[in-house]
Amino acid sequence: MARKSKQHYHVYVVLLDDRVWNNARFRRCNPDYELGKPFVYVGMTGLDPDLRFDKHKAGIQANTYVRDHGVRLLPELYAVYNPMPYQAAVEMEVELGISLREKGYGVWQA
Repeated sequence: MARKSKQHYHVYVVLLDDRVWNNARFRRCNPDYELGKPFVYVGMTGLDPDLRFDKHKAGIQANTYVRDHGVRLLPELYAVYNPMPYQAAVEMEVELGISLREKGYGVWQA
C-alpha cells in the first residue's frame, strides 16, 4: 500500500457572495473591510481543495458561510503555495488570511 506524501495539505480560498455582509458577526470580524473588495473564506485541508469545497457546499464538515454563501474557489490566491506539510499549511492559512485582510478583503477563518 502506497503511503501518502507528508506534503499533501493545502490552503484554499473561497469567494463568498455579497450577502455574507448582511451577517453581523461577519461584519464585526472585518472592521477594516474596503467597499468593493471580495468576501472570502480561507481554510486548510488534507483533501484536494475542489473536493473540500464540494463537501462544504454539501454540508459535510461545513463552514456555514461557505455552505450558504460560497461561490467558487479562487486558486489564483492560493495555488502557488500547495501542496505543503501540515504545519506549513496551518501557518499559511493564518498568514494568507492576514494578508488578504490587509488588502481590504472581508475574510472569515474557522
